[in-house]
Amino acid sequence: MSLVNVRRDIHDDFYRYKMERLQTKIEGKGNGIKTVIVNLSSVAQSLARPGSYLIKYFGFELGAQTNLDPPDDRWIINGAHESGKLQDHLDGFINKFVLCKKCKNPETDVVIKDGHIVLDCKACGQRSTVDLRLKLSTFILKNQPKKSKKDKAERKAARRAKQQAQQNGNANGSDHGSPDDGSENGSGNGDKGGEAGSDDEFEKVQVAVREVAEKSETKEDEWAVDMSEEAVKARIAQLPGEFKQQVLVSFKDDDDDDGEAGNSIYDQFGAWIQEQADEKGGVDDVDSFDIYKKAKELEIESKHRTVVVIVQAIFDEKVVAQIQKRAKLLNQFVPLDSERHQKALLGGTERLVGELGEKNADAYNKIVPILQLYYNLDLLTEDVARKWASKASKKYVELPVSKKVRKAAEPFLKWLDEAEEESSGDDE
Repeated sequence: MSLVNVRRDIHDDFYRYKMERLQTKIEGKGNGIKTVIVNLSSVAQSLARPGSYLIKYFGFELGAQTNLDPPDDRWIINGAHESGKLQDHLDGFINKFVLCKKCKNPETDVVIKDGHIVLDCKACGQRSTVDLRLKLSTFILKNQPKKSKKDKAERKAARRAKQQAQQNGNANGSDHGSPDDGSENGSGNGDKGGEAGSDDEFEKVQVAVREVAEKSETKEDEWAVDMSEEAVKARIAQLPGEFKQQVLVSFKDDDDDDGEAGNSIYDQFGAWIQEQADEKGGVDDVDSFDIYKKAKELEIESKHRTVVVIVQAIFDEKVVAQIQKRAKLLNQFVPLDSERHQKALLGGTERLVGELGEKNADAYNKIVPILQLYYNLDLLTEDVARKWASKASKKYVELPVSKKVRKAAEPFLKWLDEAEEESSGDDE
């Protein structure tokens, strides 16, 4: 599905804020004709606004009836409306209810205070008000979410603020920094690769998406590596024992629907990454662009099993710093609305930590900063994290290893609880 800039007046292909182009489907006929916006939830998520805001805005602009918060995710506007026309109206919504009035950045949160709608910009700090004369403004004020304590987004922000404060305190009064600062020992002196997914890396991944999508076919002789099943098996047999074990461990009780390819295609992918690492002198030197491009070529870029392979193939004992470097790549493979992909991310991490733990028992201590990074980088939701931590599983590792990983992860759950309690107390 094609992506467009959130601000369509900006024609830079590498503008960092993207969203899906609206996709519509006309159904019915006569007086019963209606327009279904197929991907409204995805677009709303890209704008950090509820889907009800968007559909209601369209209804006001078009003078048509709409449905609100449909359980089946079928957002409907009465009448026939072209997607291009709706896209134009979406530009109006973005300009009025999303963009910061000062820096024109879409990184804003909606804050309702004293009968006013305020856009709080996380980019420049400006707090600008929304025109209350707009019809949607009345709808927003009358349909504020009822809550007894702060919502997940606010709790997440509170946790990040607390963690940052602790990190700053450690940096000023101690030599021991937060494990979330991107360096392996938490000293705060990580290398350049420790930044959470540079813009250059993000741009490369976006180029990869376009390049692979435009290719109608790939000639086998364009690839120097023989990826036949026999060749892959031969190369896997020559890999170091620990990596070979990681690649070939079966997915126990896996209910994946791509059984036609079996595990061989994932073995190919993992072996290819390992070969690239050998050629370039280390896994950190394998370009994220090439990794995504290879997954796209193998048609597994959307599969959750791919996430398991990636975690094991691109991370090693320096995993905490490596996650920061590969953040944008991971975001391409782990959609935040997919519990299955998040579970695969955790499963691959279990294998990695378990493997490292065989050599050094202290490796289990890495699980807390790893989970914090996943959470802060929007790779893991609180609900999935809690569900995963509630019960050990032998799906990805042996049961004793799974129990050790979850035991070591308990401080992360405590961290979530403490921030939630503090947020709840602030509302009382």
